[in-house]
Amino acid sequence: MILYPAIDLKDGQCVRLYKGAMDQATVFNDDPAQQAAAFAAQGAEWLHLVDLNGAFAGKPVNAGAVEGILKAVALPCQLGGGIRDMATIETWLSKGLRRVILGTVAVENPTLVREAARAFPGQVAVGIDARQGRVATKGWAEETDVMVTDLAKAFEDAGVAAIIYTDIDRDGAMQGPNVGATAALARATSIPVIASGGVSSLADLVALRDCGAPLDGAISGRALYDGKLDLAEALATLKA
Repeated sequence: MILYPAIDLKDGQCVRLYKGAMDQATVFNDDPAQQAAAFAAQGAEWLHLVDLNGAFAGKPVNAGAVEGILKAVALPCQLGGGIRDMATIETWLSKGLRRVILGTVAVENPTLVREAARAFPGQVAVGIDARQGRVATKGWAEETDVMVTDLAKAFEDAGVAAIIYTDIDRDGAMQGPNVGATAALARATSIPVIASGGVSSLADLVALRDCGAPLDGAISGRALYDGKLDLAEALATLKA
């Protein structure tokens, strides 16, 4: 199981939100490229990037910060937030991103997801962000009646590389991940699932690894910044 350190970008800075609220952002580093390099130095194998402003704006906003990260590290990076058309997908992949994450458009324009997955095999993931089992879009600001499992199953035959599943009520709250819901989703779909939201300790990572479902990875942010989760120790534990 891969551990993805998260770099969430708001106004060019590394932040963490509390349960997805943009007005409850804590700044952890004003140099995203330096933060990426620090994660790389600690042994990270991937980075998970989010353009928070872009998720609300519907277009890239923190492009400069993302490009700085891509220049600073050789690690594969995945990015979500504000990616809602083929031109933006092509641009980001041409700049060196390994994978784009499509969230809002997975609900509003599933045809784009399918077209992108065909055009860029292995480089398109679907981000499913949910509250109480229902998908939220537009930077988590709008809730839908679409159920998580139904959306995942809709892309079973699309060639999607992964699903990043975030339980919004756990995100940034340091209350542990929703292991049950994450495992249920992984069992319900053949698409690799990456867990996000609430991973705050080594025990949380072990619980996800040992949940009985084939999880592909887990994302952690605040716990790494707060020092409650040691990246090197976590990586060693997951490899053991």
